[in-house]
Amino acid sequence: MNSRTIATVLVALAVTACRDARPQTAFDGNKALGYIREQLAFGPRIPGTEGARKTGDWIVQKMKPLADTVIEQRWTHVTAKGDTLPLRNILARFRPNEKQRILYLTHWDTRPVADNSPILGDQTKPVPGANDGASGPAMFIALAEVLKKTPPQYGVDLLFVDGEDYGSFGPPEVDVLMGSKYFADHLPDPDYRPLFGVLFDMIGDAQLNILQEGYSVESAPEVVARVWSTAEDLGYSKYFLQQGEGPITDDHVPLIRKGLRVIDVIDIDYVQQTGPKNYHHTIYDTIDKVSARSLQVVGDVAVTLVSR
Repeated sequence: MNSRTIATVLVALAVTACRDARPQTAFDGNKALGYIREQLAFGPRIPGTEGARKTGDWIVQKMKPLADTVIEQRWTHVTAKGDTLPLRNILARFRPNEKQRILYLTHWDTRPVADNSPILGDQTKPVPGANDGASGPAMFIALAEVLKKTPPQYGVDLLFVDGEDYGSFGPPEVDVLMGSKYFADHLPDPDYRPLFGVLFDMIGDAQLNILQEGYSVESAPEVVARVWSTAEDLGYSKYFLQQGEGPITDDHVPLIRKGLRVIDVIDIDYVQQTGPKNYHHTIYDTIDKVSARSLQVVGDVAVTLVSR
């Protein structure tokens, strides 16, 4: 490699590094990180608890000044053990009369038991949920602030679903994905068919690596291609990897079963250099494991998808 070639490569790497270091849209990852902190202050957001009630009220309070319409779906669910849980989905709509729509969804509840914690005594404690439960809602609120100032090209629905992480993912599934199942059975109208949908889950991981989830690739490959090509255009290929992983039971599955073309953007491999092998469903899912940078990356992709 001659000196001119080396110089060209170094310049290209520098440009890529600079691009990666700055936001690509008006989305504010630092504000989103602050919204994670606000949710954590309510404590665990387990269905039926005071923390869940306060968080649900907070989401509604945040979204009402930003969205054109905010709808709450409230219902009760009787668990396999016979407990009755009050649940609610929150649907914030932008340009609600627009026929061409995009659906984004995320869950806002947290798991009642940290059953993947490495210490046996910790496995009955609740998951704090900085990443798994708070990162998606935080990103949505910061996204809504962008959409308020610059209305999207399409109608956009931001759906906060409840009761995703309560029970067992099985198989069989028991007392999980409750909010997305309810929404799938109670769509905004019988003909509701968004152009595409994206589930955002666990997207605050400070070591962000988002692979192409199996059900998504199988059921809506064109949506996967659209999202990953958008990330590439923004210079985020090192976060959105052109690599597949196995199917993940998540909130997109009930919507796929209803015929909606929805994919899952998720970093299920929630690890860092030190500590437990994986922070997913452990007591270590705390604020120090998430970052404004990761929120910025995913927020930029989310903004761009509804703007082009």
